[in-house]
Amino acid sequence: MAERSQTAPEAGNNTGNDDIIGGNVSKYMVLPAGYCGQPKKGHLIFDACFESGNLGRVHQVSEFEYDLYIRPDTCNPRFRVWFNFTVENVKESQRVIFNIVNFSKTKSLYRDGMAPMVKSTSRPKWQRLPPKNVYYYRCPDHRKNYVMSFAFCFDQEEDIYQFAYCYPYTYTRFQHYLDSLQKRNMDYFFREQLGQSVQQRQLDLLTITSPENLREGAEQKVIFITGRVHPGETPSSFVCQGIIDFLVSHHPIACILREHLVFKIAPMLNPDGVYLGNYRCSLMGFDLNRHWLDPSPWAHPTLHGVKQLIVKMYNDPKTSLEFYIDIHAHSTMMNGFMYGNIFEDEERFQRQAIFPKLLCQNAEDFSYSSTSFNRDAVKAGTGRRFLGGLLDHTSYCYTLEVSFYSYIIGGTTAAVPYTEEAYMKLGRNVARTFLDYYRLNPLLEKVTIPMPKLRKEKPPPYKHPLLRGPANNHPNGKGDKKSSVNHKDPSNPF
Repeated sequence: MAERSQTAPEAGNNTGNDDIIGGNVSKYMVLPAGYCGQPKKGHLIFDACFESGNLGRVHQVSEFEYDLYIRPDTCNPRFRVWFNFTVENVKESQRVIFNIVNFSKTKSLYRDGMAPMVKSTSRPKWQRLPPKNVYYYRCPDHRKNYVMSFAFCFDQEEDIYQFAYCYPYTYTRFQHYLDSLQKRNMDYFFREQLGQSVQQRQLDLLTITSPENLREGAEQKVIFITGRVHPGETPSSFVCQGIIDFLVSHHPIACILREHLVFKIAPMLNPDGVYLGNYRCSLMGFDLNRHWLDPSPWAHPTLHGVKQLIVKMYNDPKTSLEFYIDIHAHSTMMNGFMYGNIFEDEERFQRQAIFPKLLCQNAEDFSYSSTSFNRDAVKAGTGRRFLGGLLDHTSYCYTLEVSFYSYIIGGTTAAVPYTEEAYMKLGRNVARTFLDYYRLNPLLEKVTIPMPKLRKEKPPPYKHPLLRGPANNHPNGKGDKKSSVNHKDPSNPF
């Protein structure tokens, strides 16, 4: 690494230099010190002023080396993990070293072989950089903070290159995905707007079940799933999409699940944070997963809306809210795993272990040995902890975590990096596991794959103007509560 001058900026902690990072760089061209001529190829242009972008500052250390500063979450300087930026105006065969110098976490999967993601104009599929080009270490030039450095060689002068912490999954991508599902006009898929964020982005709620389960007076067994309360945890969205894709498919297991269960899914609880490129917080700097006890309708409107709905379902004697699963991504552990609650009732505690044990049998990347049950005080405001205390003994609340990096298959020691498809496969396996949990397997032999049914009438437009495409409302049941029963080798991407 090049030696830094005494005047080079230092990476921050919660005080100091990070305070002056007020936004993302916008088409920022880095010129050599003292250079006065016309800009030319090789004078890199950095940009993060796009959806889910994050890069706060750039400092050129030498001709080949650059210190890059993550922009902290909006209104909260404590969180600096997610980055997502582009580089252009490169020179063919130009070699660089990029140093991410102000991470707010010390522990990281970069210690275990994780590498940043990269794509370019001519190669639009995300790939991981070779781990041999990535270094994670304490840096004496940056207050002994941990720094992640990676070496890269640009090979196409006309390309725009994009680098990210993990596979991005934007709010716009999510809306397009839901629009495409809605256009299929499936009679067992319902989309409604449960509320809006502070910046007026919509909070979507999906209901996936057979229409017979939604008739007036019908008893319902509800599985409630949420995701993306922490906006930088993008694997959550891929897992959630895997769940949704499976449940709306014509797979015989999906047909049985829709006949017997009602799936309520709020896939993106923090749309503002996702759009802004935050790692953990909302627009106003709140970690929403610490505010379940008393969410504010103006400061935490999406959380407030979801909590109101869950409490309403809980108080409905015809509705049995059987599962709550909140999907996250983990920055220091491998595999998928779960967190559950601790109960004084030993039998209830043992029953809570059944679902993760079954999931472990269905998903090679899910680790039951990493699954844990706790009641740490610091987790008191999370959805899992709050709802675990609110709901009765027939309900089970989990946090489903999946690694930002990789999984290790049982009996081996080799880490298998996650892909977008592997994350979605985990979601499909989560959905399939409900068949085992409810012992519905014998019904598989009787299932014939039905032709998809279309709604006979075009439903009325939803009252919220931001909702694109048709949407349906449906009644909630009333009555007695039911009891529980092609690309290049990613190791050499460029």
